[in-house]
Amino acid sequence: MTRLSLTRFRNHAASVMAPGDADVVLLTGDNGAGKTNVLEALSLLAVGRGLRGAALSDMAQAGGGGGFAVAAALGETLLGTGTAPAAPERRALRVNGAAAPLGTLNEWLALSWLTPAMDRLFVDAASARRRFLDRLTLPLRAEHATHASRYEAAMRARTRLLTEETAPDGDWLAALEAAMAAHGVALHAARVETVSALDRALDAAGEGDFPLPKLALSGWEAADEVDFAAALRRARGVDAAAGRATVGPHRTDLSVVHGGKGVAAAQASTGEQKALLSAIILAHAELVAARRGATPILLLDEATAHLDARRRAALFARLARLGAQSWVTGTDAALFDGVVAARFRVAGGAVQAA
Repeated sequence: MTRLSLTRFRNHAASVMAPGDADVVLLTGDNGAGKTNVLEALSLLAVGRGLRGAALSDMAQAGGGGGFAVAAALGETLLGTGTAPAAPERRALRVNGAAAPLGTLNEWLALSWLTPAMDRLFVDAASARRRFLDRLTLPLRAEHATHASRYEAAMRARTRLLTEETAPDGDWLAALEAAMAAHGVALHAARVETVSALDRALDAAGEGDFPLPKLALSGWEAADEVDFAAALRRARGVDAAAGRATVGPHRTDLSVVHGGKGVAAAQASTGEQKALLSAIILAHAELVAARRGATPILLLDEATAHLDARRRAALFARLARLGAQSWVTGTDAALFDGVVAARFRVAGGAVQAA
């Protein structure tokens, strides 16, 4: 990415960065200066709600009249996304000035990120790990977002029907369960394939400066469409009482074990958890590069926090070998001495070359 501009986004009224062909783009500044806001804007160049998962209306600059814009140059391709004041919760996409479906973003680039909020991933709820796994899956399987959204929609509609109707329409229930089965099986298969491929990539990298994570998917036994639909039919009474679907891929969990110690990641130290997560993100970037022929853009928000000097050096060495463009934030510029980077100073929602 050679250029990025933010207009009325969070605390950035009009910020422009032109890192050119730099592999590392370094953003430094005090807490609250707007560094993470830059990464969040970048994350909107992927399918989904960005790295904070925030409402679009919250991203528009307060007092800016509503609406925001994020624009990026990828070589000769210009990508632009944002909202209009009249539709603050509807995001549009333009490619080289022409309107395009948001789902096509995955065709232009892949993005992956590591944020301080993810430091608790291994001790957080299973839903957080499923969202993380789905983000890892999307660059490898473009149709994954469609299966996920349609499965969720069918599941919500089925729950409403079971809980709000005294005698729900059997044919409509069967149709919703068939949709859940079709999209749920595809959703689960993509997750299984991602976990398997990523586990192999981690094994190939081995344990060096970063610990070796061992990955597995648990919580739901895979089924074909016919068996899954039948299981949903059998569970109608239980699901009506529970007010939710009790079987399906929405019950799965990503299990991570510290391979060198043989303990669950949740039981590792804070520094080890950060190192395990870093190893997963780096291996995933290498996997995406091998599958797509192009490395993803990495967004690393305070990624050096909880890493000792040896692992900080190892992180930047891995990034250099990977050849991906990485946008890195930090409050202390001294931690990045010796790192070759396009450097920017962020202060009060304004960005200047450092």
